Amino acid sequence: MARVLTPRAEDFPRWYQDVIAKAQLADNGPVRGTMVIRPTGYAIWERMQAEMDARIKVAGAENAYFPLFIPESYLRREAEHVEGFSPELAVVTHGGGKQLAEPVVVRPTSETVIGEFMAKWVDSYRDLPLLLNQWANVVRWELRPRVFLRTSEFLWQEGHTAHATEADARAYARKILHEVYEDFMVGVLGIPVLVGRKTAGERFAGATNTYTLEGMMGDGKALQLGTSHELGQNFARAFDITYTSATGGVEHAWTTSWGTSTRMLGGLIMAHGDDNGLRVPPRLAPVQAYVMIVKDGEGVGEAAAKLRDALRDAGVRVGFDDRVDTPFGRRAVDAELKGYPVRIEVGPRDLAAGNAVLVRRTDGSKTPVAVPDVVKAVLAALDADQQALYDAALAMRLERTVEVATLAEAIEASANGWAKVPWSEVGPAGEKEANGQGVTVRCLIRADGSVPDSEDEPELQAILARAY
Repeated sequence: MARVLTPRAEDFPRWYQDVIAKAQLADNGPVRGTMVIRPTGYAIWERMQAEMDARIKVAGAENAYFPLFIPESYLRREAEHVEGFSPELAVVTHGGGKQLAEPVVVRPTSETVIGEFMAKWVDSYRDLPLLLNQWANVVRWELRPRVFLRTSEFLWQEGHTAHATEADARAYARKILHEVYEDFMVGVLGIPVLVGRKTAGERFAGATNTYTLEGMMGDGKALQLGTSHELGQNFARAFDITYTSATGGVEHAWTTSWGTSTRMLGGLIMAHGDDNGLRVPPRLAPVQAYVMIVKDGEGVGEAAAKLRDALRDAGVRVGFDDRVDTPFGRRAVDAELKGYPVRIEVGPRDLAAGNAVLVRRTDGSKTPVAVPDVVKAVLAALDADQQALYDAALAMRLERTVEVATLAEAIEASANGWAKVPWSEVGPAGEKEANGQGVTVRCLIRADGSVPDSEDEPELQAILARAY
C-alpha cells in the first residue's frame, strides 16, 4: 500500500489528496476551486443526506427549495451579513447577452432570500414556528481550495426557522445542534465532536450566537463540521418578518439558521482514514459488506451469490465483486482504499473446507468463518467496528488535548493538537494575538463540557487549535 498512498506520518496533506484520488471519491473541476464528486464519494454523501434528513424531519422541519440567484439588494439589507460575505461573493452582471438591471449574487447562503418569503408567508402567531430546510449547492469564492474542505461550490443543507420568542428560537437552534447534528456525527460518522459556542469574533455574519461542532482530524487539527445560529431579530427587521401576537400587537419574529456540508466528507477521511485508505463507519457505509469471489469454479460463484442474498435479507448493504478477470490483489486493494467495513472472500480452497474469509477493514484481521455463520459474524463485526472507530477517534482527541494556564502555552500546544485554557486568560485581545499565529479559538465550553449561554459566563474554557 505504501506504493499507492503517501504515508500519513510522512505528509498528511498529500496522503489526504492521495486517498481522494485513489479511492475515486472526487476530482478537481474545470474551474479552479470546484470539484466533481465521483460515484463512490457521492454514495457516501447520499447516506449522509438520508441520515441527516430523517433527523431534520423528526425535529419538525420541512424541505423546500429557494432560488440559486439572489438580488444583490437583498444582501445589502442586512449590513453585517453582506460585510461578512463580500470577499466570497460571485456576482452575475450579464444574462441573455445583456447587462442586468440589478446584479444578482450566486447563493452563498439563503438567509436573505428565505427571509423575504418568510415575511410573505408569516402573518399571525399561528403561522409560527416556521421550520424550513433545503438541500442545495452554494458558492463562496475560495482563494485556497482543497477538495471537500474548501471549494468555491459545495453541497449542503441549510435550515431556516422563524419563531415567536427568543427562547423558542434558542431552544430550536440547540435542538438541531444536539438532536440532529451531534447525534448524527457521533452515532453515524463515529466522530466524537466537541460541541460549544463560538466567540463573537468567530460568529456567523449577522448572527447573535453561533454554536459549533468541532472534530479532531488525524493530524491534530480541528475541523468545523457543522454550525447552528441564533439570528436574533436582525433578519426579521431587515426583511420585515412580523406577526400579529395573541394579544393583537405586531411583533418581529426571531430566526435561526443551521447547516452542514460536503465538508463532512473531508472530515470522514481525515478522522478515520489510515495508510491503506478510507475507513467508513458501518452505519454510514453505502456498502457495509463486500462479497468477493477470489477465483471462480467449484461452486464458488453460486456460494458467493447465496451469501450476498442472505446478507441483503438480513438488512446489510451489500456489494458484490465477481470480476475474476481482474487480479484479486488489485481488487482487494481497491476495496481497502474505498473503506468497505467488511469483506467476505470466497475461494475454492476455503469453500472446500466449508468456510469463507471475513476481513475487517478497521483492524485488518482475516478470519475463516463457517458459511452458515457468515451473516451472524458480519452483523457482529459491523456493530463492533462502528464502536471501535469512535473509540479510537476519542482516544486520539483525549491524548492530543492538553490543559494549559496561559495563552502562550495554548498557542504552543496548538502545534500538535488542541489546547484547553481559561477564556479569561485569552479574551478578545488574546484571540487576535492567536489568530496572528494561525491559531483560532474553536469554541467556548463550560467546565463540565456543556454549551454556555453567553461568553460572559464565569470559568469558561476556550479550545484553541489550528484548523482547516
